[in-house]
Amino acid sequence: MKTPTWLFLSFLLLGSASAAPSPVLDTDGKKLRAGTDYYILPVFRGMGGGLTLASTGRNGTTGTGCPLDVVQAPHEVDHGLPLTFTPVDPKKGVIRVSTDHNIKFSGATICAQSTVWRLDSDESIGQLIVTSGGVEGNPGRETLSNWFKIEYYDDDYKLVFCPTVCNFCRPVCGDLGIYIDENGTRRLAVNNDMPFKVMFKKA
Repeated sequence: MKTPTWLFLSFLLLGSASAAPSPVLDTDGKKLRAGTDYYILPVFRGMGGGLTLASTGRNGTTGTGCPLDVVQAPHEVDHGLPLTFTPVDPKKGVIRVSTDHNIKFSGATICAQSTVWRLDSDESIGQLIVTSGGVEGNPGRETLSNWFKIEYYDDDYKLVFCPTVCNFCRPVCGDLGIYIDENGTRRLAVNNDMPFKVMFKKA
């Protein structure tokens, strides 16, 4: 018997709804919300605190020089800086796994550039590192380096660079982990061998 058109469409709609990625949960078990301040904290304690911004001496800068890179605070009790997530569809209020997001530190810094995350190459250490100065919104080829995802990692989460905001682009994908440079700074960088297992605490 031929399936009625309206029933077929109902199946499609139900399938679309059930295929929505799961929401990311914070440390209180509540859904992460776009535009709300959170701290990104390590699941494993004793090796540093939350994520923040710092000068790493990249491109010859020293002290408080710009640009500022994303690093892990050296002390466990330091939650780092609060930040917000903005999904690729700004109309969506819930942050979901496997979905492209902009990540932006809240508040102003000493640098004149934005605090939106972006991936960049630090040739001095041969690493793809996460830095600031990205563009918020405007998904496409020009902003490819500014989009990050949250994925499941065991019973927790990890941060991933693998943007899908450009249909014909083929970015290098990778998990984000901690790279310790010669100064002992714990920098957020692409590290597929040891992803940075994280949790999200409402600020």
